[in-house]
Amino acid sequence: MRTNLFHIVLLAIFLTVGGSTAFAQEIKSKKPAVPAEKQNSSTKTEKQPDAVAAPDNTAIPDTTEVAIAKPVADTVKKKGIDAIIKRSAKDYEKVDQKKKELTLYNEAELYYKDIELKAGVIIMNYEKDEVFAGRLKDSLGNYSQLPYFKQGSNIVEADSIHFNTVSKKARVWNSRSDQGEFTVFGEVTKKENDSVYFMKNAKFTTSKNKKNPEYYFLARKIKLVPGEKVVVGPTNMYIADVPTPLGIPFAFFPMTTKAESGFIIPSYGDSNARGYYLQDGGYYLALSDYYDLAVTGDYYTNGSYGFRFQSNYANRYHYSGNLNIRFENLVTSERGLPDYARANNYNIQWSHSQDSKASPNSRFAASVNLGSSRYFRQSMNTANIGSSLNNTLQSSVSYSKTFQTVPQVNFSLSATHSQNTNTQVINMTLPTLQASVDRIFPFAPGDAPKKGIIKNLNLQYNLRGENRIATTDSLFFKPEMFRDAKSGMQHSIPISTNFKIFKHFSVSAGTNYQETWVMNTINRSLVNDTIVTRDVKGFDSYRTYNFSSSIGTTVYGMFNFGDDKKIQAIRQVIRPSISYSYTPSFDQYYDTYQLDNTGTQYRDYTRFEGGLFGAPGNSYSNNIGIAVNNTFEAKVRNDDENATEEDKSKKVMLLNNLNFTTSYNMAADSLAWSPLRVTAGTALFKDKMNINFGATLDPYALSNSGQRIDTYNIDNGGSLFRLTSANVTLNYSISSDEASGNKKNEDSQTARNGGRTDDLFGVGNDMNNGKSMFGDEEEDDSKKKDKSEGTFFNAKLPWNLNLAYSLTYNNNNRERKVSGSSLMVSGNVDITPRWKMGFSSGYDFVQKGVTFTQLRFERDLLSWRMDFNWVPFGTNTYWGFFIGIKSSILSDIKYDKRQVPDRVIR
Repeated sequence: MRTNLFHIVLLAIFLTVGGSTAFAQEIKSKKPAVPAEKQNSSTKTEKQPDAVAAPDNTAIPDTTEVAIAKPVADTVKKKGIDAIIKRSAKDYEKVDQKKKELTLYNEAELYYKDIELKAGVIIMNYEKDEVFAGRLKDSLGNYSQLPYFKQGSNIVEADSIHFNTVSKKARVWNSRSDQGEFTVFGEVTKKENDSVYFMKNAKFTTSKNKKNPEYYFLARKIKLVPGEKVVVGPTNMYIADVPTPLGIPFAFFPMTTKAESGFIIPSYGDSNARGYYLQDGGYYLALSDYYDLAVTGDYYTNGSYGFRFQSNYANRYHYSGNLNIRFENLVTSERGLPDYARANNYNIQWSHSQDSKASPNSRFAASVNLGSSRYFRQSMNTANIGSSLNNTLQSSVSYSKTFQTVPQVNFSLSATHSQNTNTQVINMTLPTLQASVDRIFPFAPGDAPKKGIIKNLNLQYNLRGENRIATTDSLFFKPEMFRDAKSGMQHSIPISTNFKIFKHFSVSAGTNYQETWVMNTINRSLVNDTIVTRDVKGFDSYRTYNFSSSIGTTVYGMFNFGDDKKIQAIRQVIRPSISYSYTPSFDQYYDTYQLDNTGTQYRDYTRFEGGLFGAPGNSYSNNIGIAVNNTFEAKVRNDDENATEEDKSKKVMLLNNLNFTTSYNMAADSLAWSPLRVTAGTALFKDKMNINFGATLDPYALSNSGQRIDTYNIDNGGSLFRLTSANVTLNYSISSDEASGNKKNEDSQTARNGGRTDDLFGVGNDMNNGKSMFGDEEEDDSKKKDKSEGTFFNAKLPWNLNLAYSLTYNNNNRERKVSGSSLMVSGNVDITPRWKMGFSSGYDFVQKGVTFTQLRFERDLLSWRMDFNWVPFGTNTYWGFFIGIKSSILSDIKYDKRQVPDRVIR
């Protein structure tokens, strides 16, 4: 009888409650429950009942109560019940037939469908259709096992819960629930129906500290529709439980897991050159689950304005990307004044990547960054700080496909763009077509080993077609841009083989046949004492071929110093090689034109001059190339006493490379030797410092006029070689965390603008986007605590430092000049677990001045973030201050003040 009655009670409760959140009140043990109607009629004040006290271990239940000690979870499925009901309690379950109550005590649990109810005690009055859930109170007055209700993804925690299963009305005291990014605390909550709740004296916050939030909004009245909206009455902000004058009479907050459209609040400020302004204001459009659009703009009181369209899109397991279109109309001074100027600048950025699993045999990718050459140098938007030093803009859009045939065929179609922001010269290929057929070994079976000169003989087929455009910034996408476009196609069939001789020498030999088709040629002639070059449109072609071969080997040298020495041995690996190339003369493609009217002077030229793929040569070349590549590594004794026998010594790389290259042209009448090129590189301090060196040594002397002459420099009273140029680069990156090293932010706005992925040239960041200038992901509090382990004197202070030095020396014409010498440095340090500081600066030793300098400060205020960004001097002088809530739903609660750079349009 008891079991059937229990299941009937559970069925009545859960079928009437349905999908709503369960509410109940706590009751005190050994006291009869007060009906809900009596509570409402007896008092006007909402008072929370006492908690249920822990029972005396010696207490014996009344004979009218049926108790079961520590039962296991029951599962049953009766007629009319559409799911399994489970229940359990640690101490006991009992049914009181007089009071018509079922009690689950200590770690009480009920499960039905997707509903889960846990509490210290659960009491169900099946006569009055009421359910109570409450916490327990021990002998010391401490509370435990607070009611916990979960249905689907909605979770409610409270001190006590009381609800009626017939009227579906409920009351809850001190509820705690998560609604999207909000955590809502309600002193008293009433449930009207399945989807509407009313709260009194409710707090809501985005703080992760639920017990003691650092800030919250106190609303006297709240209407809550879970998963949809929150409507609040008079509300004001509390910081550290201290009320602030910041308040609103009412507010509406959408509570949805999907993105919603809405306004973007702008930042305000003033500029000496353009007056007061509003920046980054606009509207966000949540167009679908796959893409969105943010339309923002800037406005200055002197008439300058700008607007931006930014869209992000993604289709999981297929592709993702973003599109950013920006335009600025900048006005300087006043109309009619001599320094009045107006500039229209734009920039287009597009990034697209395809999931590798979406299509294994084809791929589409895009990385576009094009626009006005002066956009980043003249832009007034603070997101572009740090990008004004960019010298180049580059773009690439490509599609490639592989045909799994035998032999394999590869196909690609791409468009590229390269723009020099100093000279404003733009080079584009629209498009580039490439196709290739994999190697074919006609004399070797497919599975047999390919050994010997015959079996290794192979051939390929390559095709490349281009439509190349060279223009300037002012003619970009104008008719003149396409007028001088050059197009053509080149076919090549390389045939090669390789084999070994004398066991230690590797020999390779090959020939290459090329046929070039062009649609642009020239015609040069003398007209009225003037040499005129005309462009000729139409199909033309030429064919070339060449032969090449090389032989090389590997030599190992060992210098032993003894096992008792710190440096036990040094090993040198030498890879010498000699190459030979022969290209005949193709003078059949050359014509002559008359230099003057006398008819005695002529000059050769080819109609393919300045062609897309170069031009055929009219003189044969017979070159011998010489290259010697070296690596050096040391065997160092390991003095660690715990080292194993295998670890008694370790290898240390001394020089990653030391290379010498030169060539000799046997067909040249003079100056047959090319300059000797020397390059070297090494890594020190556990690969944290990279040093690279390069030098060019010319064996020939210079004349008094600075021209190379066919006289060796040593025969002219000089040294064996003449140093014509040299360069040294040094990069040093260290951090407190050796395992992680210095992270590069590939997805930063500065990187998308074409700048560096590190912060040597500063960091450009829109403070309104809610992201840290330091590129850190939001950390859990548990991880942040690790930074401050120990006392004040041995607290962990994460830091990183980047150093870059560059030196360039020129001596082509005895100038002996250091043309470039600069040092750049950047670093970041966590002054405290929540204080960060960063800087970027440098010094130019040639110009004798400090380069771009930026100071960055950030304070993590838990749910808030405070930033200060300062460029103290230079053409980009700027400062900005920001403090605001991190959560996106309250991102408009902020204070942002900035001073934009006062740049002059040139």
